[in-house]
Amino acid sequence: MSSGKVPTETAPPTGSLPLVPAKTPAGRFSVNLRQSGIYIAFALIIVLFSVLTDGELLSPQNISNIVVQNSYILILAIGMILIIIAGHIDLSVGSVVGLTGAIAAVLMVDMDVAWPLAILVTLVAGALIGAWQGYWIAYFGIPAFIVTLAGMLIFRALTLTVLGNQGIGPFPDQVRTLANGFVPGYFGNIGLGPLGGADLLTLLVGLVAVGGLAVTQWRARQARLGYRQKVDALPLFLLKIGAAAAVVMVVIVQLARFKNLPWVLVLLAILVLGYTLMTNRAVFGRHIYAIGGNLNAASLSGIKVKSVTFWIFVNMGVLAALAGIIFAGRLNQAGPTAGGNFELDAIAAAFIGGAAVQGGVGRVVGALTGGLIMAVINNGMSLIGAPSERVLLFKGLVLLAAVALDVWTKRRAGGGG
Repeated sequence: MSSGKVPTETAPPTGSLPLVPAKTPAGRFSVNLRQSGIYIAFALIIVLFSVLTDGELLSPQNISNIVVQNSYILILAIGMILIIIAGHIDLSVGSVVGLTGAIAAVLMVDMDVAWPLAILVTLVAGALIGAWQGYWIAYFGIPAFIVTLAGMLIFRALTLTVLGNQGIGPFPDQVRTLANGFVPGYFGNIGLGPLGGADLLTLLVGLVAVGGLAVTQWRARQARLGYRQKVDALPLFLLKIGAAAAVVMVVIVQLARFKNLPWVLVLLAILVLGYTLMTNRAVFGRHIYAIGGNLNAASLSGIKVKSVTFWIFVNMGVLAALAGIIFAGRLNQAGPTAGGNFELDAIAAAFIGGAAVQGGVGRVVGALTGGLIMAVINNGMSLIGAPSERVLLFKGLVLLAAVALDVWTKRRAGGGG
């Protein structure tokens, strides 16, 4: 999937919000559709289903359900975006989710291994699976599409071998709490007037998150100005920060009104922060973008392409194992069909979130947003009682539109009409 063409977009310098040139030479505002279109589309989809469900979509319990029920897809999307940025694809992650969930179940339930050790062993198993595939792709030279297609079949067969035609459960309470539980309300509740009571700890976490977001984006803007790069006009910059802060606080308030922060949301926040810093600040992250943007140039510049490729597949294996543990813990058993079509949802989340088909472009936060778009579509269509075929149709059209937008904006940037 790698291309010899120099990419038109590279990794962002820092932060999670898109920082795009906001002024034309005449001083007017303009919007970069490739970078901002995903967030506009997400807002429109939320508004649409909020109207169709009479506000039920944004109810406290439903927002919590969206996060908990789709956490494993969001975890997979984080790993998938790195692979797609590097110009590859991974079709095996759904089968790896099923296999690692089965491994965790055998260790915890059948062999009575302590749950922390069982989780560690399962993550190592995921890393070994990723290393197996990464070797054939990076060092043997087989295309990732073929290797992971074979992996999808192999690991599904191993799952059936381990489990047979039956599930294994139940899981320890700690694992179920990680998948379905909520952070305890250490500070009690606080009154919010007509909204009722809300957990104080959750609200404080939201305020800290908003403050950190504002400081990070302001520092990124100042750094760009220091290097004489284009930045958003100050009013547009403040509008974006205000909009992002409002969205975060709405979600936080609704979660605080229900059962506080889900543990999987805390886990996702840690993953997003860590991987965003890695892709924006670390040398390894820059190398991923360079390989996907121009493979030949990356090789000539001294980047160890094979090593980077190998390790992104190891990383994908670890994240797939984590998703397998979360999914099995949520269902309270490991089943032989677990992980079915998860790879398609993860790939769709990455492309809807702004990844380029040719590689070299993408953001961790964008992949997370793409995953949330898929989650909101699934949830919203379920709330209005839409049949399954209509859900598939809607998701397919959204994916096609996202890729078409990427191709169209790239052609405009290249002067191809």
